[in-house]
Amino acid sequence: MTQNATTAARGVNTPPEYVPDLSHQRRWWILVVISLSMLMGVLDGTIVNIALPSAQRDLGFADADRQWVVTAYALAFGSLLLLGGRIADLLGQKVTFLVGLAGFATASMVGGAANGFAMLVIARAVQGLFAALMAPSALSILMTTFTHPRERAKAFTVAGSVAGAGAAIGLMLGGVLTEYLDWRWTMYVNVIFAGVALLGGAALLHRTPRDMSSRLDVPGTLLVSIGLFCLVYGFSNAETHGWSSFATWGMLAAGVVLVAVFAWWQSKAVHPLLPLRVLLDRNRGASFAALFVTGAGMFGVFLFLTYYLQQSLGFSALKTGFAFLPMIVASSFASAVANNVLVARIGPKPVVPLGMAIAAAGLIWMTTLDLNSGYATQVLPQLVLVGIGLGTVIAPAMSLATSGVDAADAGVASAAVNTLQQVGGSIGIALLSTTASDAATHYVSGRDPKDPGVLAQAGLAGYSTAYWWSAAVFVTGLVVTALLYRRGIPQQDANAAPVVHV
Repeated sequence: MTQNATTAARGVNTPPEYVPDLSHQRRWWILVVISLSMLMGVLDGTIVNIALPSAQRDLGFADADRQWVVTAYALAFGSLLLLGGRIADLLGQKVTFLVGLAGFATASMVGGAANGFAMLVIARAVQGLFAALMAPSALSILMTTFTHPRERAKAFTVAGSVAGAGAAIGLMLGGVLTEYLDWRWTMYVNVIFAGVALLGGAALLHRTPRDMSSRLDVPGTLLVSIGLFCLVYGFSNAETHGWSSFATWGMLAAGVVLVAVFAWWQSKAVHPLLPLRVLLDRNRGASFAALFVTGAGMFGVFLFLTYYLQQSLGFSALKTGFAFLPMIVASSFASAVANNVLVARIGPKPVVPLGMAIAAAGLIWMTTLDLNSGYATQVLPQLVLVGIGLGTVIAPAMSLATSGVDAADAGVASAAVNTLQQVGGSIGIALLSTTASDAATHYVSGRDPKDPGVLAQAGLAGYSTAYWWSAAVFVTGLVVTALLYRRGIPQQDANAAPVVHV
């Protein structure tokens, strides 16, 4: 029985949108299952970062290759999210969600058993592929399960909080597993999470009807997926082949052209993969830009600071995981203040650029770190400052990313938000890895490459260069968001489609 039918049967005159859908009594257990899947997806990003130095020593891959362990997942996830959302519409939410979970668990098992670099990277890419199926269908399931606005807001708050905690849990769990078991368990642990969610989803979820009116935008899917791959591969290729390489500039040029053609095609397609109306609102466009920038800068901080703490300061994996916690706490606190207090009173135009400035200042401060830096006095303050900046940017941007979006576009808007942040992270890591490698190579030039002291200083030169470039990314974000966001307090629509960071 539908919600409207239930209301009519009871003879209640209350508008349907204010009547809870009580026909599905298991909806709160479904929230647990969906939250667990979101936790797993977010956790997977930070848990692997902590384990990466150990995996590199075990499998023996070069510094120039390590970025692909992170980038392979983010690239596959980000470039296929829009497709995953459309497949959920075509095949049904339950089927897509369960297939995503099963595939993610299988890829995690293969990654944990990897006997070489190539096997690990392929497994990570396949993880991203199945995560791109799982994440949009999870969001869609929440929206169709919780039809009452207040219940829906509560459900998305819970799911968003769990997903937000995934970064901190990943840091701690990655340290514990790497320290006391093996880095491979940072992959195997996904099998446990996915197994529980798979059993719960199979038992609790209802089959949803396929949207027979919708069609897959095959040209759009090919254009955006190949275009984004070319962009990230071009930046990554620069690290190993240099900026003078034809392959580097050829891939970058191809990526720009394909993405531009994709944007043109979306204005012509009958069933566009990403309707341009989702992007054209100024506040929404500014929010997408802000999330792209934070993805590019944030992923770089996690990667290079992890290596700095473990290789330069000699931290264990466990100690490294806990070292990041103050940043997560600061980010969570700043998110609450920025979204619930500042934006509600003065609007996003001064708030988000301020967050960009704070994050940039923290990164510039990080360039002063050396081999003798103490954590409490010379690492912790910068981490907290960057955390405050990120929280001040991400929460308002997430909140406004789907403001005013029609219910029919909610899934694709959510997918677009996460796509931009993941692709931003992929491009950021590729670009920062390239500049860091160039700086380290330049430092070693003319010095003894076998001297441990020289190598340690070369590593510092690379990290410092990466922080400078990250700061430049945030300064760019400051300018863009200051120009794009409208003045004043945004009008909030109670029925606007919510979004969760996955």
